[in-house]
Amino acid sequence: SKGTMMQCLRAPRSPTRLVSPPPSLPDSNSSYSNVQERLVKKKHIQKMKKNQAEMSHTCRGTISLHGALIHTVDSCTFVISNGGTQTFHIKAANEVERQSWVTALELAKAKAIRAMESDEEEEDNTANTIPSEELNLVVRELTVRLENLKTCYDLITKHGTALQRALSELESGDDLANKTKIVSERATLFRISSNAMINACSDYLQTAQTQGHKWSKMLQHERDQKLHLEEMVEQLARQHSHLEQAAANRHRPNVTASASDDEDNEFYDAQEEGGSVASQEESSFILNIPVSTHHNHRRSSIDATGSSSEGEEGNSETQQVLVVAENLDNMDVTDRISVHSSQALTPTLAANQSKVVRKRRTRVADKPNYPLNLWSIIKNCIGKDLSKIPMPVNFNEPLSMLQRLTEDFEYSEILDKAAQAKDTCEQLAYVTAFTVSSYSTTSNRTGKPFNPLLGETYECDRTDDLGWRCINEQVSHHPPMAAQYCEGRGWRCWQEFTMTSKFRGKYIQIVPLGYAHVEFPATGNRYTWRKVTTTVHNIIVGKLWVDNHGDMEIFGERNAKGVKCHLKYLPYSYFTRDTQRRVKGVVMDNANQVKWVINGTWDSKIEIAPVTSTSGSTENPVYKTGNYKTAWTRTLPPPDSDKYYNFTLLACQLNEPEPNVAPTDSRLRPDQRLMEEGKWNESNQEKLRLEEGQRARRRQREAEAEKAAAEGRPYPPYEPIWFSKEKEQGTDNLVHVFKGTYWDAKSKQDWSKSPSIF
Repeated sequence: SKGTMMQCLRAPRSPTRLVSPPPSLPDSNSSYSNVQERLVKKKHIQKMKKNQAEMSHTCRGTISLHGALIHTVDSCTFVISNGGTQTFHIKAANEVERQSWVTALELAKAKAIRAMESDEEEEDNTANTIPSEELNLVVRELTVRLENLKTCYDLITKHGTALQRALSELESGDDLANKTKIVSERATLFRISSNAMINACSDYLQTAQTQGHKWSKMLQHERDQKLHLEEMVEQLARQHSHLEQAAANRHRPNVTASASDDEDNEFYDAQEEGGSVASQEESSFILNIPVSTHHNHRRSSIDATGSSSEGEEGNSETQQVLVVAENLDNMDVTDRISVHSSQALTPTLAANQSKVVRKRRTRVADKPNYPLNLWSIIKNCIGKDLSKIPMPVNFNEPLSMLQRLTEDFEYSEILDKAAQAKDTCEQLAYVTAFTVSSYSTTSNRTGKPFNPLLGETYECDRTDDLGWRCINEQVSHHPPMAAQYCEGRGWRCWQEFTMTSKFRGKYIQIVPLGYAHVEFPATGNRYTWRKVTTTVHNIIVGKLWVDNHGDMEIFGERNAKGVKCHLKYLPYSYFTRDTQRRVKGVVMDNANQVKWVINGTWDSKIEIAPVTSTSGSTENPVYKTGNYKTAWTRTLPPPDSDKYYNFTLLACQLNEPEPNVAPTDSRLRPDQRLMEEGKWNESNQEKLRLEEGQRARRRQREAEAEKAAAEGRPYPPYEPIWFSKEKEQGTDNLVHVFKGTYWDAKSKQDWSKSPSIF
């Protein structure tokens, strides 16, 4: 219709056609919707929603403009994405109109980012500086009014003395007319001064009463906040005590409960020999799996809302399957675990055994014990995005997020084993074990990694001992996004990592949005997955602990198309009889038949077993498995690792200084290095300096973009150095692809493209 800004189609691969010139887009909190613009018609004027409260909870099909990625595809088409779950393809009538839209959107995005950051700075300033400024202002105002009172007092005294003198002269009786006139004038001046005094007193009293009432309300608010905090801490303490009692009661022997357990699990009675009852119960489980899952559902710009959400399973049709373990051979299982443990300690790259293995450090400096007022920091952070909170390094660990992503390959021998698998479903079972292994360090690591600066990189070349090398780069700042590429012996892996995170007062919840991929060039098999939700508990009181929970779908692509794995991370609970931190799942072929079973815990080990037979009904099948074999076993950190951030051996080596790395490498980041050395005060100062430098560079780019727009010329967006944004093969998604030039640049020591960010 006339005046409509754009008509958005639902089909994700059908470009939206623009039907009018671009608007000025003045709104800093604007959002795109694939249904319609948030238009409100009033007095024939179209307005976009600009109240932050209206857009704080976006519906499906909505992209927040300040975190949008805008990319030009061809002369008439451009793409808007939020970096993972939503992608819109927009087609203009011609190249000029397309460029006008892109320029307008880039300017609106810059305004949105500025408004968001200014709001956050204003909130911080309000919490920290406004009370003292307001107090000074009120004191100055009261001082001025008090000076007015003193002036009025002096005038009244002066005119009152003159009036008394005039009255005394009037008593003499000489020249009464003239003296009466003088007395009248003196009385008028005295009356004026008195009225001024009365008005000044009234103003002073009104100001004092107003501010006193305001200060009284502020004081009452602080008292209420204090009482609320005390109640919350008391409630948390009671909950903590109840949970401790429940945990203690849970570990007490209970004959009645054991008998009840046996009745509830009658289908285990047939297991009369081979393996203990406990091991067989843990190896048998019930799992609900989606029945209509399609391997390309992640490609939809409408439906891809994240597989890690716990609530999705209840919104889709599921099928309940029962997995029953066959007789377990204890000796066989023990032998396999022993063999696997010995293999985990052996370098996996046989081709590089002739190379000299570099001697690396085995630990970092102990963590200093600096006091910190936790409440003074977190009281103003409730409801904010975790990446936007200006945290001191006291909450950090001396590693960046790029280095934490590299820790995913600590157990790369699982991928080496997967590369040797002949069966696609077995290969996917090993890949699944690899995805679980990346969570093993979260069980006792609660430190927050440093947020990478835009353009920051991190390389890790472990071909001499572990058989792989990887490169990471922070490719976007709004939204924060990192790109990673890693290549090993017989496999290569890459991912875009971005996330949403919120601080809820009692816990922090982190929801990853990007996808990870692993490919085996020998077979052409590729697998894709998204990580599950991570929650950090006991932020205010108690010991911090981490839980990983939700559903993970791993889909086969290319030659493995149709093969998939449904994996469930059970949330931690004090009141369940199930194993804590349990992970269970099934691998299905392209005919939706379960072929392999996944079972274990994300903090200990994962076992896999082939399905040997199927029984039961089509709606509720029963799968019997063969002997389980250990696909992954966690290597525990050193006994004294609690003194240095609970780092594993690999984590201790990630930030070890190395020569010839890029000038943007995380190892060269000064605040992170100072923290590792125990100089936390200096580290906090450096952290503020680096963040302010990043803001200055962003403001410079925004100023250049506005100047280019005013001159009518396009302004190129920020481009990463070692990754390029390209359309993913077989889809319309834009992803960051490794250019393959980093290692060549390192060999030549050509860092001319690297920016100065430290």
